[in-house]
Amino acid sequence: MIRKSTPNDIDLILRMYDHSRSVMRADGNMAQWVGYPTREDIEEDIRRGVSYIVDDLGTFALVPGIEPTYAYIDHGRWVSPDRPYCTLHRLAAMPGTHGIADIAFRFAKEQSDYLRVDTHHSNRPMHHILDKEGFVYCGIIYMPDGSPRDAYEWWRYDEVPADLKEYVETVILPRHEAYDAAHRPDHIRRVIARSMALQPSPITYAAAAMHDIGICEGREVHHMASGRIIREDKTLLRWFSEEEIETIAQAAEDHRASATSRPRSPLGCILSEADRDIEPETIVRRTVEYGLGHYPSLDREGHWQRTLEHLHEKYAEGGYIKLWIGDVSPNAAPLADLRALIKDEKKLRALFDELFDTLKHYNRKP
Repeated sequence: MIRKSTPNDIDLILRMYDHSRSVMRADGNMAQWVGYPTREDIEEDIRRGVSYIVDDLGTFALVPGIEPTYAYIDHGRWVSPDRPYCTLHRLAAMPGTHGIADIAFRFAKEQSDYLRVDTHHSNRPMHHILDKEGFVYCGIIYMPDGSPRDAYEWWRYDEVPADLKEYVETVILPRHEAYDAAHRPDHIRRVIARSMALQPSPITYAAAAMHDIGICEGREVHHMASGRIIREDKTLLRWFSEEEIETIAQAAEDHRASATSRPRSPLGCILSEADRDIEPETIVRRTVEYGLGHYPSLDREGHWQRTLEHLHEKYAEGGYIKLWIGDVSPNAAPLADLRALIKDEKKLRALFDELFDTLKHYNRKP
């Protein structure tokens, strides 16, 4: 079904690009693929042997090696920045076709155990595909012209049994669809990726996948509820002993940022670190978002004071958040950046106002 492109395919590929560009415009994405990809881009892909055709109905490029625009990532971080990867680019299809993305991603995953992808923030269909394919949002990268793109990555997790991965994807993650924005599947995938980067193993994967499963019983008690649900989940006996399940449950109970004592196991320390999404803008955004959702009667100044109080209580010097693996923690540098932002109240206020106006608009009821 898949073959490498040849110079004879260039006109066909250009027609696929034109159609995919028209789909973007119809969906309101007016900024992506403006004057791009060009005939020269296709010729270069073919020369390098990275361009592929799917049954004369679709096309994509799968590029091994370093992508120059990925050298700098903003508002986040690559989970494993030094790991070799392939990048999937320029996915397109002919009118009336379906499933080309599924075929392209399946092929890419067979070629590499670590993939990266970027897409425009307005490309909603691609964001949906990336979530379905198990990609993790990492931050923002910039094109040569300076325009931003949302960056994602994916692991195969060869250390994890296939049926355990299937259980997580089909049973555990769907439960998080109805939860608040901070506990939906994209958050769970990020925690899985960060945990596996620190200690790749089936028990790490399971603990990361199930650490927030108890959020259905309320935010304040969700860690204890998660531990109980894990202990009661007899399906886990297919992969783990009762002692291992107890370790997973304790790690879930110990993962909360507000915990005052060190987690009881190394797995708990890893999970606790992986659950810290300490990117300054993300933290402020979630704080404002939570306030708008739970305290709708507050005015702007009320939300500003609440944001300040929360950031100082949790993240500032002397705040209750703890990094349990010290200087080697991937959260050490982001936490330092966040603390610098908290100290610069003028800069923090400007970011708050920008986020407040944006989120207030999107949360406005019709």
